[in-house]
Amino acid sequence: MTLDELWSRTGEWLKGTGPNPDIVMSSRVRLARNLAKYPFPHWASAEQLEGVISDFEGAYKKADYFKGALFLRIDALDSIEKQMLIERHLISREHIANSEHKAVLISEREIISIMVNEEDHLRIQVLQSGLNLHDTWKLADKIDEELEQNLEFAVSSDLGYLTCCPTNVGTGLRASCMAHLPALVMTKQAGRIIQAISKLGMTARGLFGEGTEAYGNFFQISNQVTLGRSEEDIVDNLERIMKQIIEQENTARNSVFANQRLLLEDRISRSLAELKSAKLISSEEALNLLSVVRLGADLGVIKGLDRNVLNDLFIQIQPAHLQKKEGKRLSAEERDAVRAEFISRKFNI
Repeated sequence: MTLDELWSRTGEWLKGTGPNPDIVMSSRVRLARNLAKYPFPHWASAEQLEGVISDFEGAYKKADYFKGALFLRIDALDSIEKQMLIERHLISREHIANSEHKAVLISEREIISIMVNEEDHLRIQVLQSGLNLHDTWKLADKIDEELEQNLEFAVSSDLGYLTCCPTNVGTGLRASCMAHLPALVMTKQAGRIIQAISKLGMTARGLFGEGTEAYGNFFQISNQVTLGRSEEDIVDNLERIMKQIIEQENTARNSVFANQRLLLEDRISRSLAELKSAKLISSEEALNLLSVVRLGADLGVIKGLDRNVLNDLFIQIQPAHLQKKEGKRLSAEERDAVRAEFISRKFNI
């Protein structure tokens, strides 16, 4: 697989399959691991960081899961390519802050990505469509076990897996779901729910993770602590909370549709009309309008729109993806114009 082939495909997690795909776009499990023979990345020398990369390369090439995978050195990518990997949820913003001695491995369907020398030596990520936490965890666990056959991870008999950040010590597992909650936002219940889940050891972030806004009414909901809890407990707890959130979002959708149907249908039709006709549109505005249109498709107000096409649009209209399509750097206004034209073509076919 090449970079160009990667850009041309729709990631598996965007395909709108799996349980409850109308509300839960994706499930993710991430494992933080460190190699016992090297200091953590922040304290390691350049030579030691290169040793991590070399050892990991040797290990992943022996694993069945990575046949056809793409291995990239971060410092070999240009700024647009780095940003595209962030937009596709394959690496973090922190991973490109200093590109030297860093890498990423991406499986053929973008289900698996492994960041090398981010905050920890390895960040193993599995990303799948819908509310699919248990299958996602099982795959992450198998990958972890296969890598551990050829790599010695830093483990304490008392604490579990050792990580750079204390909140990841133990299982090193962070599970999350990307939830689309437009009705809870419309009915002003989202804030209350986010406060409630924070008391249950969960946190909610925006579409692109920590420090980002919930544009498009998307929230990443994840566990905060791993120490003292088993992997199964973390996954079960998040799934239980997600099922409650799904129920509340469905209740809010039914309530809005029953009691404010004309207002809702008007908002949906206006959002679709604006996406079809706009000449300039920012990424924030586009995400929010697409969120309303996606709700309209889920409720059957708009016919003939595939969920996976809408899901993919949330990524394809991001700045780096637009510039990659155009083959050049664009100013903010140029991006807004290209974005508007791209969306208009999609909806006016």
